[in-house]
Amino acid sequence: MIEWLEFKNIKALRDTRLPLSRFTLIVGPNGSGKSTVLQAIQALGHKRSWTRDEIRTAGVAEIEPPLIRGGSDSGEFTWRPDAAVYLLGNRHTRIQGPGEVVDAFHRSRLFSFNADEIAKPVRLLPEIELDEKGGGLAGVLDRIRDLHPERFEAINQELGRWIPEFDRILFETPVEGMRAIVLRTRQGGHKIKARDLSAGTLIALALLTLAYLPEPPTIVCLEEPDRGLHPRLLRDVRDALYRLAYPESTGEKRDPVQVIATTHNPFFLDLFREHPEEIVIAEKDGLEVKFSRLSERPDLNEILGDAPLSEVWFSGVLGGVPKGA
Repeated sequence: MIEWLEFKNIKALRDTRLPLSRFTLIVGPNGSGKSTVLQAIQALGHKRSWTRDEIRTAGVAEIEPPLIRGGSDSGEFTWRPDAAVYLLGNRHTRIQGPGEVVDAFHRSRLFSFNADEIAKPVRLLPEIELDEKGGGLAGVLDRIRDLHPERFEAINQELGRWIPEFDRILFETPVEGMRAIVLRTRQGGHKIKARDLSAGTLIALALLTLAYLPEPPTIVCLEEPDRGLHPRLLRDVRDALYRLAYPESTGEKRDPVQVIATTHNPFFLDLFREHPEEIVIAEKDGLEVKFSRLSERPDLNEILGDAPLSEVWFSGVLGGVPKGA
């Protein structure tokens, strides 16, 4: 597991350290580096590369190249661009550290689900995967149905519990070699094509599928997994992400997935009130960003009292809100 990441001269992350747990929820205002953290993890896994101008921190001399350091249960690691290549403005990344860490980052994935992409028919491929926006979902579900029918049944059951209007995931073949998702209504057995489903329904289905993948990524980064969902679904979303991070709690016999998510949603934040060690507050002061684990505040219990966590956070006492809000 990655235990911490330290950033220097990475966009808004001028010089800051991010503590991590098996599950980490990052809360903070716009521009506080939340998305940059997730993109940096992609860079560590060679899934993203930056030009000098894309990565450079405002106000920092160009001769000061960016740096990411980190620590894991396997040892420390470092990422830095080759200095000469960086100064030329070309793309180049490398990570040095234990093989287990390098492999974990190579198998990491970033998701920022988009309903339009999820709904698109896909061409069937033997090793199809969900892409960053959720594209490919129809092919992934079709493969799970064929190779892991018990998981496909579990997704169907959970979908029916999350969104009782539907009772079954079906498929159609719009043209040869393509698959598209169809959901069947519980009443009347009507077949609703993916393009006619609500954005929330499609995003919920993508999250459920991610939670039940037979071989999930080692690190999953999620930009606002609660976006577009009804507040009554948020507890289910949390439990789906916990299924990835804490497989032993559901009887899954696999290694935990490290989950790093961001949110602006106070209702979602409330669900983690009993686990402040999983919450990281991103605080922006001028051009500086700092991350702090909520559980490390010595006055936390006094500040919270009996109030909802969302209410206290929204007041600005905990930080992680726009200045002047």
